[in-house]
Amino acid sequence: MSNEYVRQRTNRSPIAASVTLSIAVGFVGASFGVLAVASGLSWPRACAMSLLVFTGASQFAAVGVVRSGGTALAAIGSALLLAARNSVYGLAMSRVITGRLGKRLIAAQITIDESTAMATAQTERGDQQRAFWATGLGIFVFWNLGTLLGALLGHTLGDPKTFGLDAAFPAGFVALLGPHLRKPGGRAAGVFGALSAIALVPVLPVGLPILVAALGALVGLRRGPVGEAS
Repeated sequence: MSNEYVRQRTNRSPIAASVTLSIAVGFVGASFGVLAVASGLSWPRACAMSLLVFTGASQFAAVGVVRSGGTALAAIGSALLLAARNSVYGLAMSRVITGRLGKRLIAAQITIDESTAMATAQTERGDQQRAFWATGLGIFVFWNLGTLLGALLGHTLGDPKTFGLDAAFPAGFVALLGPHLRKPGGRAAGVFGALSAIALVPVLPVGLPILVAALGALVGLRRGPVGEAS
């Protein structure tokens, strides 16, 4: 087997994984569209939220607050609280994504759980960058397409739980976690996140345990550069 063949297979691997993940997340976007319309949002507003906010946990939290009768201020507060973890991801990705302001602004919009996880799972800087852009842009496209379809066809699709779409996010995160546990930084971040979440979920309001657990990324960074293998 030639070195060129191995290199090509390695380069395609993160792209293929990113495309597969993007398609899967698109189905979750459809479930958000269904829930948003069922909660009283018009389909243009649901689509605008996916385009501009583009962070699933925050969007589901905001719609959930509105659906339960909460105020707009409470919905925005919940969404901002959950989105705060993306600032930690930004610190991690600042070592990988460089360039002009315009490029970094685009990168900031697609710096989410999945793009960060896919990028930092790679060991080579080039693969990290390819995985980040492929995952971030792919999920942006499929998430918004899913939102549009779910918002327009929500009454036809019915309850997202019927198709198991509510389990897509947890399953995706479990799959993304594996490669990171082979690295000292990943193991440190995982242990910190798991223990802090278990300890804080019973005592803190919804959203705060997730934010504290996300600080595990900083713990991981102290153990070595992003994507460095053990």
